[in-house]
Amino acid sequence: MSELKTRPTDIPPADFIASVDHPGRREDSTKLSALLEDITGEKPVMWGPSIIGFGRYTYVNTTKKPADWPIIGFSPRKANMTLYIMPGFSERPDLMEGLGKYKTSVSCLYFNRLADLDEDKVRNLCRWSVEAMRERYRMD
Repeated sequence: MSELKTRPTDIPPADFIASVDHPGRREDSTKLSALLEDITGEKPVMWGPSIIGFGRYTYVNTTKKPADWPIIGFSPRKANMTLYIMPGFSERPDLMEGLGKYKTSVSCLYFNRLADLDEDKVRNLCRWSVEAMRERYRMD
């Protein structure tokens, strides 16, 4: 069985953000990085080539091996921005109501521009996500 490819790297997140071609995604990445650093109290870390993560938790994956993943993170993809909300969205429909223009999958919130979302709702969603993960994985 192969190793998990998405792991922390030594690439400075600020360098990665500066390399993002799309100026709007670059600006949104700077804002999201500051927001998530404020919420988590953690410095950003590059996970693989394109995910900026904050904090870390260990889970047991489908192969029954422990694996690490960021508590919360984001990626400025070409198609859209992706915010990784690890607990998912079904537990807190109140935080999703009025959030703005977005799509979701299991743990991913996809949006085109940060300005398309309500800033307070984003902050509250991210804060809840971090608190839920720290509680589930017994982190301080």
